[in-house]
Amino acid sequence: MATIGKFTRFANAASRFTGSPLSFMLAIAVVVAWVVSGPIFKFSNTWQLVINTGTTIITFLMVFLIQNSQNRDSKALQIKLDELIRATKGAHNELLDLEELEEGDLQAMKDRYEVLAQRARDCKHEDDAGTGSPDVAV
Repeated sequence: MATIGKFTRFANAASRFTGSPLSFMLAIAVVVAWVVSGPIFKFSNTWQLVINTGTTIITFLMVFLIQNSQNRDSKALQIKLDELIRATKGAHNELLDLEELEEGDLQAMKDRYEVLAQRARDCKHEDDAGTGSPDVAV
């Protein structure tokens, strides 16, 4: 197994932590502390700037962590789907790496599968379970 990079380890740990109940409770505690400190700082512009700046910075950084996590999940899911296609007898192996196709090619593939769906609906009266597999010419 390949060595996991430092950023990936950090992103995984940060994603797990920021998605935890403890992290949520800490965020609530920070907001409550900020609200409670309002009268102490006479609700000044600096008092408001502290929470605005803090939340902006955290949101900015979280966007990258969330995107990294989604990219990894999406890649893993695509690999799993590719394996299911590859291992399924009768499946069209041309669907492997479908996500890499150009938009026009994807639309053509979608059109073919819409025809397949219509044929399946048309066959349903013959096969009440709706489990028939009409083929679409490749």
